[in-house]
Amino acid sequence: MDKIILDGMEFYAFHGCYPAEQELGQPFVVDIELFLDLAPAGCSDALEASIDYSQVYHLVQEITTGRPFKLLEALAEAIAAGILAAFPVAEVMVRVKKPRAPLPGRFNYVAVEIRRSRSGPSSWSVADFTRGLHLYPHSAGSDRP
Repeated sequence: MDKIILDGMEFYAFHGCYPAEQELGQPFVVDIELFLDLAPAGCSDALEASIDYSQVYHLVQEITTGRPFKLLEALAEAIAAGILAAFPVAEVMVRVKKPRAPLPGRFNYVAVEIRRSRSGPSSWSVADFTRGLHLYPHSAGSDRP
């Protein structure tokens, strides 16, 4: 299956189990892979036949910088559920990296990677994370910030 990739989106947020993480915040890096048929977009050269990745970016930004989560797993689930709710993709891969996790020693990052499909089970409902979020319609002519 074809895919659209958004790699290395960096946001400052307040996720974590420890009070210092929730108070001071830190950077988080999110990678997304959207699985869908890109042949219609490739043949038509029309944005309406694809997904406007600027809208995906804004949704990921809004979820990542919104309500704090204790676990990277919960943040990744919220991002995946939001993308599946807002965009016509068959499957999504979400990787959330935490380069400044409170661990001793040297490392590049800790991360969680999940894959969710439209047909797969999810413990999230759309209402769980969309309260207060601005989900953008996936058409190219939509009004968005």
